[in-house]
Amino acid sequence: MEDVLEVYKLPYDAHRPLICMDEMPKQLLADKQEPLPCQVGTPTREDYEYKRNGVADLFMVFEPLAGKRFVEVTEKRRKIEWATVMKQVSDVFYPQAEKILVVLDNLNTHSPSAFYETFEPEEARRLVERFEFHFTPKHGSWLNMAEIELSALVRQCLDRRIPEIQTLAQEVQAWQEQRNDEVVKVQWQFTTTDARTKLKHLYPKFSGVTDH
Repeated sequence: MEDVLEVYKLPYDAHRPLICMDEMPKQLLADKQEPLPCQVGTPTREDYEYKRNGVADLFMVFEPLAGKRFVEVTEKRRKIEWATVMKQVSDVFYPQAEKILVVLDNLNTHSPSAFYETFEPEEARRLVERFEFHFTPKHGSWLNMAEIELSALVRQCLDRRIPEIQTLAQEVQAWQEQRNDEVVKVQWQFTTTDARTKLKHLYPKFSGVTDH
């Protein structure tokens, strides 16, 4: 926990950008009957029945100090999707960076080994060396600022039925562009001092030792 909080204290450095990465599933649902359009004083009304069209996955890459985010929509959630997204982060978004600092959770697909399962060894090693990973502790994913962005995405864009992955990708792209244009940042307030005071129960307890 303190490792992540100390990373958040670092000043902006274009050569060592800090990004937060997280992902979430989105169920694709289609209406069985056309919704009734809204009228004055009456919201749009949907039938309770719907058709399931599978599940898509959304990868959120958020740079809090720059107010930039990138969301990739994929059909599956596997190591290959994560590794491919991270390669894009390295070579498309931050090609000039000396090292990319990444805050992420301990999901089993979020591992440097994913690069070796996706790419040839030389390429995998190159990508591993591009990143410096800082993992949130177990039950501490709330420390990842990408979760804040995913929550905003759900509230502002995804809190409704979306029938297929193409529409989902288009809606997410529009949301991403507007939020980036507005340069929306996160003002992180929780510090290491706060953690030691308010989350004291999460720290190990040591009994005193007396020398004889």
